[in-house]
Amino acid sequence: MNKILATGGTGYIGSHTVVELIKAGYEVDIVDNLFNSKSTVIDKIEEITGKKPNFYKVDLLDSEELEKVFNQNEYDAVLHFAGLKAVGESVEKPLLYFHNNITGTINLLKAMQNHHVDKLIFSSSATVYGVQDSPEYIETMQTGVGISNPYGRTKYFIEEIIKDYATSNPDFEAILLRYFNPVGAHPSGLLGEDPNGIPNNLMPIIMRVWDGRIDQLSVYGNDYPTADGTCRRDYIHVVDLAKGHVICLNHLKKGVEVYNLGTGEPSSVMEIINAFEKASNEKLPYKIIERRAGDLPEFWADAHKANSELGWHTELTIDDAMRDTINYLKKNKD
Repeated sequence: MNKILATGGTGYIGSHTVVELIKAGYEVDIVDNLFNSKSTVIDKIEEITGKKPNFYKVDLLDSEELEKVFNQNEYDAVLHFAGLKAVGESVEKPLLYFHNNITGTINLLKAMQNHHVDKLIFSSSATVYGVQDSPEYIETMQTGVGISNPYGRTKYFIEEIIKDYATSNPDFEAILLRYFNPVGAHPSGLLGEDPNGIPNNLMPIIMRVWDGRIDQLSVYGNDYPTADGTCRRDYIHVVDLAKGHVICLNHLKKGVEVYNLGTGEPSSVMEIINAFEKASNEKLPYKIIERRAGDLPEFWADAHKANSELGWHTELTIDDAMRDTINYLKKNKD
């Protein structure tokens, strides 16, 4: 296996994974519409790795242009990151999210089918678990029940589409990777998280408070049944997450496998704030406000399956993630 197509490869997780793929010796092409990323990422990938990935500015909704990309190349596997991912926006614009994420994936699968590309790794999410009785999420749990937003439902529906397609195609090999909360940046400071629009996740908001784009951080409730009263989540360094994808390429087999990629050790909102303040040696302005509807007190990954079957383990800590985030912020003040 030599040549990989990464959809959404200029995005936050996609770009870090492309770096790790190139470092592992793969040839990588990127398809991205640049809706939520920048073309300068391509040059930064080249600066880090010494190799420039081929880039096609193509939207997955444009099936004709996507077909042209497959006509021009022979891919061994596809890593599918492309998709809209802002939870709040998905509530306001559900049809946009269903059309973009689901139709785009169907177009991708059609192109793969037309060109006999039968290996896929899909960027899914812990949101597919919905509400569970246990805060420790394991791959055998039922999914699709109690998902609180259209973004999460698109991930669930896509997982089901991939499973159905695999049933129809005995040669198809897929891995669904359920992410928890990616944080951090590349240690070079060249790549990091920089979403367009108003971010929904904790770290991008902290970053914007630090650089002055947002006045202060809102902490949604401090009366949860946790040690410090704030919500706890499983934060994983984006480089560890990226390396998980590379390992998966060597573990594809007929049918569909599912793996959680998380640390198994949750951190609270206040613990993240404190870690950022320690790493930056600066205080973050924040205020405690009312709970946000739908927020669970805590949940985290049971990552034993990925640990044992893939030989994948996280190596980087929250402190590493905060250090790398600050390095990225300082090098990209514009």
